[in-house]
Amino acid sequence: MLEFRDIDISDRQWIEELLRKSDFMGCEYSFANNMAWHRLNGSKITRYKDFYAVCAFDTDDGVPTYIFPSGEGDYREILSEMSAHSAALGHSLRLWGVTKSGLEILNELYPEKFTAVLSRDSSDYIYLRENLAELPGKKYHNKRNHLAKLEAYKWQYQRLTEEHFDDAISFATKSYNAKNGIDDHSSVAEQYAINTYFTYFNELELLGGIIRIDGEIAALTIGERLNSNTFCVHIEKADTKYNGIYVGINNCFVKDCMKEYTYVNREEDLGLDGLRRSKSSYYPEFLIEKHLVTFNKTV
Repeated sequence: MLEFRDIDISDRQWIEELLRKSDFMGCEYSFANNMAWHRLNGSKITRYKDFYAVCAFDTDDGVPTYIFPSGEGDYREILSEMSAHSAALGHSLRLWGVTKSGLEILNELYPEKFTAVLSRDSSDYIYLRENLAELPGKKYHNKRNHLAKLEAYKWQYQRLTEEHFDDAISFATKSYNAKNGIDDHSSVAEQYAINTYFTYFNELELLGGIIRIDGEIAALTIGERLNSNTFCVHIEKADTKYNGIYVGINNCFVKDCMKEYTYVNREEDLGLDGLRRSKSSYYPEFLIEKHLVTFNKTV
């Protein structure tokens, strides 16, 4: 029987070795994300042979939900173990983050034994790095205009290093306090995630950037290498009283830290209209469509 436990920084080496075997592009296949956000849904981890598995235990309906496993080996074997674990808790196996390739594996192994529902709100936005860096052509005309508006301020982009941490943490905390984040579970989880990113910034090999206006931080972003050709942006915050600030931090960060990558994953929109409009306005190359899969019986 699988045994799940809390994730720890000491797990990074073996987990990333298994993540590299799959080379998945979804944002949930990031050790830093798994560690930073585990409080959001009570996620715990386990290893089975050369597979890495994550399960969220604190779901809205109380049904444990497992991320489609990464690694290599016999998928029938690992899925059988996950199914047995879920059955012991009184539920059929439920998988989250299942992409088209994952559905193909499941259809081959278990035809007509599960249902799959597309989760548009959880689908990741994938962009060509060169488009975010260059903002080319007519479709990016508005973005270039927004970027030009930033010139009205005395601004400076800097790569995020330890000397900026105190100011950056203070900036993130002000944003949290401004929306009374303590009353919202997801905001509390986000603040914990941000703290984790800063606490283990070097160990996690994260990269980040800030924009200062008149010496004060007005924008902050953090991300990392996700797979062999994709960089993932985990955090992006900016003071919207400055016109063009979000376009500025995005564009500067891409140019500074993502030159070796083909794609940029800017994660999901959570079904929020404003976030969906914003992410769509950068013209993603494609979306990673993710499905919630529920098995009809134990497999």
